[in-house]
Amino acid sequence: MTISSTTRRHFLRNMSALSCVAGAGSVFGLQLATMGAAAAQTASDYKALVCIFFNGGNDTHNVFLATDGESWNRYTAARGILALSPPGAAPSGSDFTVPAAYGGVLPLTLPAGNGGGRSFALNPLMPQLLPVWNGGRLAVVANVGPLIEPLTKATYMAKARKIPENLMSHNDQQSLWQSGVIEGARRGWGGMMIDQLMSSNGAHTEYSAISTAGNAVFLAGQTTVQYQLGTSVTNPAIEIASATAGSNYVFNIAGMGQSVRDVIRDTSAPHYFMKDYVSKTIRSMDSADLMNQQFAAAAPGAGIGAPGMLLNPITRVMEVNPLALQLRSVARVIAANANLGMKRQVFFVMMGGFDTHDVQNMLHPPLVARIAHGMAYFDGALANINGVDYRPQVTSFTASDFSRTFNINGDGTDHAWGSHHFVMGGAVRGGQVHGTFPTLGIDKAGFDNPDMVNGGSLLPTTSVDQYGATMGRWFGLSDGQLDAIFPSLKNFGSNKYLNFV
Repeated sequence: MTISSTTRRHFLRNMSALSCVAGAGSVFGLQLATMGAAAAQTASDYKALVCIFFNGGNDTHNVFLATDGESWNRYTAARGILALSPPGAAPSGSDFTVPAAYGGVLPLTLPAGNGGGRSFALNPLMPQLLPVWNGGRLAVVANVGPLIEPLTKATYMAKARKIPENLMSHNDQQSLWQSGVIEGARRGWGGMMIDQLMSSNGAHTEYSAISTAGNAVFLAGQTTVQYQLGTSVTNPAIEIASATAGSNYVFNIAGMGQSVRDVIRDTSAPHYFMKDYVSKTIRSMDSADLMNQQFAAAAPGAGIGAPGMLLNPITRVMEVNPLALQLRSVARVIAANANLGMKRQVFFVMMGGFDTHDVQNMLHPPLVARIAHGMAYFDGALANINGVDYRPQVTSFTASDFSRTFNINGDGTDHAWGSHHFVMGGAVRGGQVHGTFPTLGIDKAGFDNPDMVNGGSLLPTTSVDQYGATMGRWFGLSDGQLDAIFPSLKNFGSNKYLNFV
């Protein structure tokens, strides 16, 4: 029997995927029973998930704050020089090395009874997010972290329940958030979601999972291979420099690029390995050309403006916001979804610099300002793409290694566990706090905080599995598919899904 090269590649790809299926004890394994459903499942509408990852561990205690009297008093007592000013406080002059100089935290309006009746506020450097919150497109999911099963302080201290490995390690918790296992993971839940919906994306499945921040395990699937983009307005796709049209890179000879392209695209080699290599290279070149054509064209995405400069609150210098530039690339890809035949896409963008062990009052404020500026810009960019409001079709969410300790180490904070996260989009039940906001305060005589362990780390009350699965269900995945992607999800019983989207 003769097997064509196309059939052979398809067979080998599927066999490779089957060989990678994880055992029952693995996290984020894909069960064999779901693979048939993955091949058949299609979607008629367009939806996208955008993961905004804060590398290093964002101190969410200084991003989203409880301002009721008891919480605020414990916050200021534990935080010392890192404590922000209360609502209504005025800026204290030009000294931007202390939080008081920013003015008071920004009070949020919540529905009656939401958040347990407590009051909340944003960091004073995040005013751009207030209209998004008040417009019902921004919510906070409280105290999220990697969990295998629900924990209480008592069961944690008694070691009576399973806990994730290597907690409070940067590499391991980044991997736990993105894939469910410690460093060394090969697949993440974003890529595995796209595995299930790949057949919706027609001829250009290579654009299903896109990163603007280099390789991310979050986007790696059984068959999904992530596509890398830059932040150029016209040529974000990575190309072979010497093989671009009109290139002079080879011996500085005008137009030599076309000759290089002809050599690379030569399919006359007799060997299967060489043919497969050439076919993949050609596909890569064609994909880059097509993506760059979409960005260079006047439309789609013509209405997506530049994000503008941002005032650094420490240096007082106007600067470019790298997060906003990444999100502009995401918005322009979303704008091209119809031209590319896309129905489901997952994106990954990233900011670094959040490991604030020292001088946090100098390091954290510019990062917080970039978060607010970038997310608000993205919300506005999606509001009118060629006359269409894409915000109901795009859900963005934040993630990070962990939050920081509630207490401080002098002028910084240390690695912790649970953290609060933003979810943004037109489908989000915004203007609310979802999940259980924790009791705040460090243990002392007469006070044993049920929600903090290890002297200042939040014990998560919402698992990453619940967080991801809630968005996965909105994305179009079934209960069975989500149980396969998130094997620990079943441990949370009837609370598998939250209601933030």
